Amino acid sequence: MKTNKEAFSDYLLLEKKYSVHTVGAYLNDVVSFGSFVKESFDQESIDLVNYSQVRSWIVFLVDQGISNVSINRKMASLKAFYKFLLKTKQIEVNPMLKHKSLKTPKVVQIPFSEKELSDLLTVIDTPVGFEEIRDRLIVEMFYVTGMRRAELINLMIKNVDRSNGLIKVLGKRNKERIIPILPIIADQIDLYIKERDGLDSLVNHECFFVSKKGLKLSESFVYRLINSYFSRVSEKVKKSPHVLRHTFATHLLNNGADLNSVKELLGHSSLASTQVYTHNSLAELKKVYRGAHPRSK
Repeated sequence: MKTNKEAFSDYLLLEKKYSVHTVGAYLNDVVSFGSFVKESFDQESIDLVNYSQVRSWIVFLVDQGISNVSINRKMASLKAFYKFLLKTKQIEVNPMLKHKSLKTPKVVQIPFSEKELSDLLTVIDTPVGFEEIRDRLIVEMFYVTGMRRAELINLMIKNVDRSNGLIKVLGKRNKERIIPILPIIADQIDLYIKERDGLDSLVNHECFFVSKKGLKLSESFVYRLINSYFSRVSEKVKKSPHVLRHTFATHLLNNGADLNSVKELLGHSSLASTQVYTHNSLAELKKVYRGAHPRSK
């Protein structure tokens, strides 16, 4: 018979469609809370805890120097766990029902400028060989599609439809979305596929982006690649695939795209998730307004 934690894991994977990475993080948080409850309250099971015990864990985590952002993530794990137990009638009262997230400072992501993108693409304008051609396409793919890192890594060769100019992306919770292929990268895709097909071996042949050995790319490899390339043209502290995704959204909004269209392209389930990208576009709008309005002088 499965334990509650095992059943919870299956629920997240099979019903909620969470990634293996996310499920692992949730389970680690639940196990950590269980260890705390056992050590602090001499209680073997966490199924029937009360909120004061949860509060004690929060205080303990704060004393350990854990950030509010990390604590909120752990609380989200507990919320999901106890919601599952309530749903499956393992408990009658959810101890997390009245929990409120800790306040966290708003972090404003600073996107790359259009000049930084232009400068980088100029630097890598004439890639030679499989790896350079692939790397340039990865940079362009992030910028012109707004894909998440995991989405790019898991992109299937069968889902890049050159004849119709479309890419099918599998996002969070296995939610599919279609992104148009811009003409500016169509030839680069063809060139990359030609180089890819010429590799000596294709171990992960279903993956669109692969290493020189034909293997699926890792998340750390893609992060290092973006960080390394943008270090050539940008002095920003954070240079990551997520910053490129943020740049995609910000540049679209700056150039007149409506919020709902950007929401669909990003694969957000709610408009609220997309609105975080409006900060920089509003800053750009203010700059244009102040520079153009007769009363601003």
